[in-house]
Amino acid sequence: MKAITLLGSTGSIGTQTLDIVEHHPDKFRLVGIAAGRNVTLLAEQVRQFKPEIVAIHDANKLAELKEAIADVDPQPQILAGADGIVEVARYGDAEAVVTGIVGCAGLLPTIAAIEAGKDIALANKETLIAGGPVVLPLVEKHGVKLLPADSEHSAIFQCLQGLPEGGLRRIILTASGGAFRDWPVERLKDVTVADAVKHPNWSMGRKITVDSATMMNKGLEVIEAHYLFGMDYNHINTLIHPQSIIHSLIETQDTSMLAQLGWPDMRLPLLYAMSWPERIFTDWKPLDLAQLATLTFKEPDHAKYPCINLAYEAGRAGGSMTAVLNAANEQAVALFLDEKIHYLDIPKVIEKVCDRNRDHLTTSPSLQDILDADQWARQEVINVSNTLTERQVVALGS
Repeated sequence: MKAITLLGSTGSIGTQTLDIVEHHPDKFRLVGIAAGRNVTLLAEQVRQFKPEIVAIHDANKLAELKEAIADVDPQPQILAGADGIVEVARYGDAEAVVTGIVGCAGLLPTIAAIEAGKDIALANKETLIAGGPVVLPLVEKHGVKLLPADSEHSAIFQCLQGLPEGGLRRIILTASGGAFRDWPVERLKDVTVADAVKHPNWSMGRKITVDSATMMNKGLEVIEAHYLFGMDYNHINTLIHPQSIIHSLIETQDTSMLAQLGWPDMRLPLLYAMSWPERIFTDWKPLDLAQLATLTFKEPDHAKYPCINLAYEAGRAGGSMTAVLNAANEQAVALFLDEKIHYLDIPKVIEKVCDRNRDHLTTSPSLQDILDADQWARQEVINVSNTLTERQVVALGS
């Protein structure tokens, strides 16, 4: 039985991870659990799975959480705040930590888990995108495994099993195309928040659903693939596949193509990362290719998805630029979701912030350099967005 800790338990990754634990009690034991601010759901999870330690990021919710689980026996250790999440990540005899925290907030807990010698089931792509130059040396130093738990990189990882060294020629990351894959570019000026958070295939949080709509998620995954698999950016491509059945592909040196297929269900890559190198039997619905009948593909329209090119540019710049890109995207998407900027402003703001960072790029960043770049980029997004708002006000008054 594998002992695991789960970070981000009340989000979509977290609830699906716990569904796996619930249905395979002979395979997994939950040691620690951490969430953001959803006390009600976190309390239910603590009651069901009886972890030894629990943390809630919103320290203002600590008293409420303690009251909600006061009758749980045995009582877990209860912590709060960012430091509390870090303590959960490094705690006890957990062999692996599933990192389901959204955004750069997952970086420090993941580093803490690595330094404690725990394998990482990585569902938080920002850990490598922002912190790759720091995280990868730590993985090597502490001899832990970094196992991708998102669908695309899990697919690549599965396709690479048994491939001889030097056999990989190209990585192809598939994308659904997001909420606006069938919209003409001209119609994007009419996008609302409600439009952007409706994913056609997957059930995900609001931020990642917007990232799917802009296809920044695919650009970020290109950077993550570079770090995970050591592949040059010239040999990592993206392809729109609306059915989301082929989760990604590799091309070998002899031009053979290998792909991993499955229904769009995040539990499959999560289970593989949690159980690797085992393959665990499930009663999930098998994939029926005859039922599907048709799988289609097309190149991304870069006029519709400018964020893809921004990610390639940041990846090739390297150093702290990817941390800036990631933070700028997070902040810009947050402003969009708060209806403070328009959907089309997201790539414009990100591009301006990355351009402003070029003269301050740190080529071999330390952890502090990455954290500083993250904070600088978030503030710079606010500065840039304020100028956009001022221009709109001037235009309306003219």
